[in-house]
Amino acid sequence: MKSKINIAAIIVFYAIAALFRFLAVKTELPSIIDNEYLKILIRGVGPTVAALVVFVFFKIPNTISLKGSYKDIFVPFAVYWILPAVLISLVYYFQNGSFPIILMFTVLLYGLLEEIGWRGFLQEHLSPLPKIYSILIIAVLWFIWHLNFEMSLQNLVFFGIIVAGTWGIGKVYDKTHSLFAVTGVHSLNNFFRNGLHQTELILIVILLAIWIGFLIRYDSYKKYQDIQ
Repeated sequence: MKSKINIAAIIVFYAIAALFRFLAVKTELPSIIDNEYLKILIRGVGPTVAALVVFVFFKIPNTISLKGSYKDIFVPFAVYWILPAVLISLVYYFQNGSFPIILMFTVLLYGLLEEIGWRGFLQEHLSPLPKIYSILIIAVLWFIWHLNFEMSLQNLVFFGIIVAGTWGIGKVYDKTHSLFAVTGVHSLNNFFRNGLHQTELILIVILLAIWIGFLIRYDSYKKYQDIQ
């Protein structure tokens, strides 16, 4: 039997996540930090802090896992973190003559900080709802959390991306329950700070194809193991 949804926990989670986001992007507080990589991370720390608070305060079971359903933690780490970091760094090297490895892992850590909240807490907590309701609730809250309320076509497209991302990342989470896996998918767009052009889009397609193929093969492998 699925547990009931705690509305108070969701409200507290979202209030804390939004407060941290507001402080990080709408105030001068980040200016006291000199490290640019740390500035990136504090923009996404809110959902993690919020999730940890509600886990403790509301005594909600914490099912967060980096490994998820994989037997070996190295598997999702290699496939969803090392692979994109290496491929994208190689492309950056041929384009700009440098390897932005630190930036790549900063972006991945940023995605992890978000995913601990959006998937590790919110998606798990909304699981009793029909899937379409869960997707729409998460997408709307996630979109508003970005605190970008400009009425523009670009923002409308961004909302569409958020909805599609909520569905897609949610599917990966349902399949793997691995925060390494959902972080890799989440970070795809954030890797490319200078926009998406032909090369970047090709890389995204390649990585998505590899990940989808890997998910299908690993799912088949698990089913085979289960019947042995």
